[in-house]
Amino acid sequence: MPRGRRGGGGRRLTSHGVVALVGPTASGKTAAALAVAERVPIEVVSADSRQIRRGMRIGTAAPTDEELAAVPHHLVGIVDPDAPWTLADFLERAHEAIDAVHARGRLPLLVGGAGQYVWALLEGWEPPAVPPNPELRARLEAEAREHGVEAVHARLAALDPASAERIGTKNERRLIRALEILEATGEPIAPLPRVPPPWPWRVIGLQWSRSALSRRADRRAAAMYEAGLVEETRAIVERHGEDFEALTSIGYAEALGVLHGRWREPEAVKRTQAATRRLIRRQAAWFRPVDPRIEWVAGADVGGVVAAVEAAASEFGG
Repeated sequence: MPRGRRGGGGRRLTSHGVVALVGPTASGKTAAALAVAERVPIEVVSADSRQIRRGMRIGTAAPTDEELAAVPHHLVGIVDPDAPWTLADFLERAHEAIDAVHARGRLPLLVGGAGQYVWALLEGWEPPAVPPNPELRARLEAEAREHGVEAVHARLAALDPASAERIGTKNERRLIRALEILEATGEPIAPLPRVPPPWPWRVIGLQWSRSALSRRADRRAAAMYEAGLVEETRAIVERHGEDFEALTSIGYAEALGVLHGRWREPEAVKRTQAATRRLIRRQAAWFRPVDPRIEWVAGADVGGVVAAVEAAASEFGG
């Protein structure tokens, strides 16, 4: 169910479409979505692979209580930190949310920086519904730490050369996921079938210079620790333990190091900042400036973002 009240003054749209608001971490997507809600009757469908987790609000920069109260949100805080969650799960829940938003005569605004989630939904990917294999994943992650991600890539290349070539050597998570699927199905991974969704879509991207985005990311990482990221991590460990993937993600892995005495909080902040900058570089592969599917707007131009969403809503018949 959505969280929060309706925005957009009760106006209803007369036809269905989806607008995606995308951009890397710290690009200001949440603030832009709130500004859009003042002018367009939207509900936010999160395309963030970590904000789905309950109790992980600080480290994922999840919407605050006030933001959730201002605009309805879907797929935020819906599963426990240690619960299995796959791309197939996201697609199922996102389609349900979009159908419900359309039924209320409103515009689903897909908001997030998880490029795989965004394009899988908009392009109609149909991934296999294979649950994660924690034991295999732990072994492969350990292999990557000890021997480098190239070792994991070589393992996949020996079993499924086409998938290994398609994924490359830079994306450890996708390599490990491919090996999980291969072990579960016993077959090489074919290119995902695609069934176009039953609604038109537009993608609006928030664009910043690399230096400006790095400064924003550094400030946000520091603010997370000031807001209590270490304490949030401690609470998660007390409830769920620490042997699950979500606690290896940026921010939580570094905060866990504080709890284990490996480093002090100032060092954790620096490590989180560096890891976030690396994440931003990886995210750029999903959202390229030359991609004709994306309409880029200056990240600081909130009015321009609002105008772009309004134009899309009008194009859809709103």
